[in-house]
Amino acid sequence: MSQKKTSYRKDLFLVLKGIAMGAANKVPGVSGGIVAFVAGFYEELIYSLQKINLKALTILIRRGWRPFYQYTNGRFLVLLFSGVIISYFSVSLALDYLIKNFEMQVLGIFFGMILASLYFVYFQLEKWNLKTFFFFLIGLSIGLIIMLSKPSSENDGLLFVLICGIISVSGMTLPGLSGSFLLLLLGNYTLLLVDAVNAIYYTLTDVIQFNFNFLEDHSRMKLLQLAVIFTVGSIVGLVMFSNVLSFVLKKFKQVTLATIIGFIAGSLGVTWPWRNEVFLKENAGEVLYNSVGNPIIQYYDYYLPDFLNTNFWFITLFILLGILIVSLLEKYGVQKK
Repeated sequence: MSQKKTSYRKDLFLVLKGIAMGAANKVPGVSGGIVAFVAGFYEELIYSLQKINLKALTILIRRGWRPFYQYTNGRFLVLLFSGVIISYFSVSLALDYLIKNFEMQVLGIFFGMILASLYFVYFQLEKWNLKTFFFFLIGLSIGLIIMLSKPSSENDGLLFVLICGIISVSGMTLPGLSGSFLLLLLGNYTLLLVDAVNAIYYTLTDVIQFNFNFLEDHSRMKLLQLAVIFTVGSIVGLVMFSNVLSFVLKKFKQVTLATIIGFIAGSLGVTWPWRNEVFLKENAGEVLYNSVGNPIIQYYDYYLPDFLNTNFWFITLFILLGILIVSLLEKYGVQKK
């Protein structure tokens, strides 16, 4: 009985980790991979995803579901991604509200989380030398280039949405590289992580109520089609990135860690709380809006806070809260190793 309780507890914690990953992936500038890295299950995630390959497909066809499930570490993946899916229809919706109404406070928490993650990942690198420092600079440069890039316009082309799925999932496999922020730069964050997710939620609600009128709603069906294409791209990206990362973690672990540290350092600026949004305007000076009526952000104007202002110390408390959250995650991850 005690073993069963321990097993159920581990399963519950794994689902909660998935919820945390899903929530982090939804926030532009934050990487779900950081949660996996700091909580101590990053390598298991990568190696489990890497097992989804042609050999796994052969096992499924020739030997059935159970051997396939065991070979791919199915229990781990199913529980973790159940948490990610739950997050997208619960915690992520709450985050959308909080970002819209309390953006500086939310950014403060995630800035603190990334700052603490940088600290913990730094000490996993065994030693610095010319090679690791070079790859740190590469990771840092890519992170800064992404941060300073300007968002593109929205594009609902099926091939482009497929590519968005492949690219955006990088945040789940590569700590420091925010998939949702990449979607923001590609112009499809609202379309794919807000509108499409909401369309799935409303559709599931309608199906439960035996209401199938949505089949005649062209807009809803289009969003559902985009959600399917985006999901396929995400699965392809997960398998592809995990295979690459599995190889480099085995062969070049220290160099990979140095690059990840660079990514995380470069992503710090994306969640800097003290910034103003500069919206895209047409020649007449009118602000341009996307397909769902939100103003299109052209870039962020970052500024240094007034250290004598009480608002600075208020936001600093949220940064410290973010640091505390990651510290507790790291402590829990170390205990479970």
